[in-house]
Amino acid sequence: MKIFGDSVSGNCLKVKWTADHLGLAYDWVETGVLQGETRTPAFLALNPAGQVPLVILDDGRPLAQSNAILLHLGRGSDLIPGDPYLDSRMLEWMFWEQYSHEPYVAVARFQVRYLGKAPESLDPDLVRRADGALDHLEAALKDRDWLVGEAFSLADMALVPYTRFAPEAGLSLQFRPAVSGWIARCEALLGLPSLGVAR
Repeated sequence: MKIFGDSVSGNCLKVKWTADHLGLAYDWVETGVLQGETRTPAFLALNPAGQVPLVILDDGRPLAQSNAILLHLGRGSDLIPGDPYLDSRMLEWMFWEQYSHEPYVAVARFQVRYLGKAPESLDPDLVRRADGALDHLEAALKDRDWLVGEAFSLADMALVPYTRFAPEAGLSLQFRPAVSGWIARCEALLGLPSLGVAR
């Protein structure tokens, strides 16, 4: 299996972390978005959408979209709850992540870290929506360790990368102790270095 990904992208990292967690063999192909490497003819021949992550499976078939890849890699593992309702709750969080979290938290981070904007210069509506997404997570995690059921699942895997990077956008986690504790649990389970998110 080949994983084409950009190491600065949370969407790509969650695919890498899933493969690592499950002990899957793969070749990582670093593909820089900012360097235009997803727009070359060779890459567009693999994924006409010009996006990473992209996985080329062992049999040569391509699969794109980060959460679709997570679901494919996670089939039959303990990352997907066996209970149908909990499975659907996991999907609920994964759909929410791409629609109501990533477009705000990740975009704010990109503008600050990679475009050099000051956090205070960001669109107030973008910041409001990013804070709203983090507040939603804080409420959901207030009395539980994981987003779905009693165990780490693809819901957590999908949401932890960009949540973990939120302070890079100037989005404080200092007063979100449930989110900070959850990030620390995810980091420990996945063997990731702590980013010191509680600031």
